Amino acid sequence: MILAASGGIAFAQGPGDPAAVKSEDGKYLDSDGDPTFKVAPDGTVDWYTYSGYRRYHSDCHVCHGPDGEGSTYAPALKNSVKTMNYGDFLGVVASGRKNIGTAQDNVMPAFGDNPNVACYMDDLYIYLRARSVDAVGRVRPAKREDKPPAAQQAEDSCLGKR
Repeated sequence: MILAASGGIAFAQGPGDPAAVKSEDGKYLDSDGDPTFKVAPDGTVDWYTYSGYRRYHSDCHVCHGPDGEGSTYAPALKNSVKTMNYGDFLGVVASGRKNIGTAQDNVMPAFGDNPNVACYMDDLYIYLRARSVDAVGRVRPAKREDKPPAAQQAEDSCLGKR
């Protein structure tokens, strides 16, 4: 395992090739089994990329910019997911992070108790992964696949719905 230091925090090797090699209940996975995106030649995105766009713009864009490009006080998540693997991404979003000793101190709040984020972490990762390789543009995807029943079931379960 290769470790790279980033702001005093060690991360495992970044994600591999984002190409989708299989689908499970409408969610695409890469060769490592991590969630990834699928964009058809006509620009149609998978449900999770579309949902990730929506979730990103409801909770993340305020700090990280409207398209993952970063801001004056939060890093470009579009770039972060190029070096941060799936497990590390989940950990930072759930538990937060504090970087001290940089040109300015950065604090990422924990979102593990926020169901509007916690229930959609895969979607966020998938969207940002697609942004990181410019598979999707800076605007809302114009076409998307239908929401898979498994996505609705997972959402209902996470949000405590029956």
